[in-house]
Amino acid sequence: MSFFNKLFSREKKESLDQGLQKTKDSFLTKIGRAIAGKSSVDTEVLDNLEEALVSADVGVDTTVQIINRIEQRVSKDKYLGTSELNKILQEEIAALLVEAPDSGFRDFDVPADKKPYVIMVVGVNGVGKTTTIGKLAYNFKKAGKTVLLGAADTFRAAAVDQLTIWSDRVGVPIVKQQMGSDPGAVAFDTVQSGAARNVDVIIIDTAGRLHNKVYLMEELSKIKRVMKKVLPEAPHEVLLVLDGSTGQNALEQARQFTAATEVTALAITKLDGTAKGGVVLAIANQFKIPVKYIGIGEKMEDLQVFNKTEFVDSLFSIND
Repeated sequence: MSFFNKLFSREKKESLDQGLQKTKDSFLTKIGRAIAGKSSVDTEVLDNLEEALVSADVGVDTTVQIINRIEQRVSKDKYLGTSELNKILQEEIAALLVEAPDSGFRDFDVPADKKPYVIMVVGVNGVGKTTTIGKLAYNFKKAGKTVLLGAADTFRAAAVDQLTIWSDRVGVPIVKQQMGSDPGAVAFDTVQSGAARNVDVIIIDTAGRLHNKVYLMEELSKIKRVMKKVLPEAPHEVLLVLDGSTGQNALEQARQFTAATEVTALAITKLDGTAKGGVVLAIANQFKIPVKYIGIGEKMEDLQVFNKTEFVDSLFSIND
């Protein structure tokens, strides 16, 4: 395990390993086929490796960068064999991720000078947005923070009910209105209430519709505007939730939402149920927005703050 494991508990690491197992098994199997019978890293091995990366939803652009890095290593170190390929792959992907934007967060904490810290959560319906909000609330509360939820997704009947269930389960208060209410009004009330209560964290849910991007943009902009009337710097964070199990579709959603509003952080969910976990590498590499959280299971603790080094270690390490 890496040096960063000092910041990463054994329990978290085991959960991460388990959550990425399907992607790891699929990928290592494909790497095994790519280098079968080979004693050196040649063009055929690199072609097979490229195919393995793309099929793991790492994405074409990111794959090309990784292959180029490995080609440079092979040309520099002439006698590299396939036995070293996994180590090289791990190092080059780690280097690629290190170059990607970083949220700077290492745990469920918020800046002391930003209170209440307002998180506006966006994402299409079905990606695990409400569940992610519930898990965020749980983990912030576990870290000793006071939390308030705002149910500003007023267009979907189940959204307010689902968030209410999570508020009851976690034991945090919620601000809500009737279905069809003005989302901006809910956001305003939530921030006003949170400021009055002096809470540490406010998490606001928003509607997840992409069929009319212009309307979505207008709605999210309005929600931001009304929050600023109470707290000029709000929201401090716009968190886009993406479903990792959809692979390249998650990339497309990221493109559409980043065009519709200013996204400052990403949460990638449902990585435990898919072999497409490589999409995290593609998203981290292609968007100049940090991946902040990953969902690797159903338990509340299975929403983790994204640790680049440990992610790569879990995905490619052949030593359990």
